[in-house]
Amino acid sequence: MRLRIICDSELILQEFFKFNNTIKNIFMKYTDNISGIKINIEAVDISIGDDVRDTIGKVITRLSRFYDRIEWADIYLEDKKDKSTKQKQVSIRLGIPGNDPFASDYGDDFHALLTSVEDKLQKQLERR
Repeated sequence: MRLRIICDSELILQEFFKFNNTIKNIFMKYTDNISGIKINIEAVDISIGDDVRDTIGKVITRLSRFYDRIEWADIYLEDKKDKSTKQKQVSIRLGIPGNDPFASDYGDDFHALLTSVEDKLQKQLERR
């Protein structure tokens, strides 16, 4: 009887870890700090590579040249595989005193989308 309970417990733990890994694959969260700016990256249904993280770092560094009081940046990346075109989305919100600038775009390439969102945010920061 005791052996059976242990085996059942191991099975439950195995199933829990399978479920936990599935959740991790659906929603990935990365945190970084660049030049004193806290970077929060949320990736839905994808695992982003180092090249995308490097591009994000460059985007935030360039934006900090236009406005030196950026405290944090929330970056949201999503890949909607069920759509045939414009299946990727990038959104960025910057934490600054006052209203937070926000920009978003849809397309097929994360690098191009990050550049597009950077341009939109740069225009908002220039108006301050």
